[in-house]
Amino acid sequence: MSGGPKRVAVTSPQTRAAHARRMPRRRWRAPRLEPGEAARAKRLYHLQRRRGAVTLLLLFALIFGLPLVLAAAPGLDGLRVLDVPVSWLLLVLLPYPAMAALARWQLRGAERTEGG
Repeated sequence: MSGGPKRVAVTSPQTRAAHARRMPRRRWRAPRLEPGEAARAKRLYHLQRRRGAVTLLLLFALIFGLPLVLAAAPGLDGLRVLDVPVSWLLLVLLPYPAMAALARWQLRGAERTEGG
């Protein structure tokens, strides 16, 4: 290993200039808004927060409710499609499309709230 070429760090002139003029860290402060804009931002925040809470509640209901529904309906284990129990098919095929639909619903609602 000794005697080989020496490693040298190579940087662009822009990188060296950026490192040379580093500014000390300052506390980040939220920008000040005009009263009308602040009221609109607060209203949007609360509407989107409410919608997010509903989305989260529905997601938990899906994730934790599906096993409860399957446990409450033991007859689904006897039903088979292509020799696979229907309960297994529901566990495989239902959650991800439902989560994708829930995410789309959340996104469309957020966009509608901001646009309206």
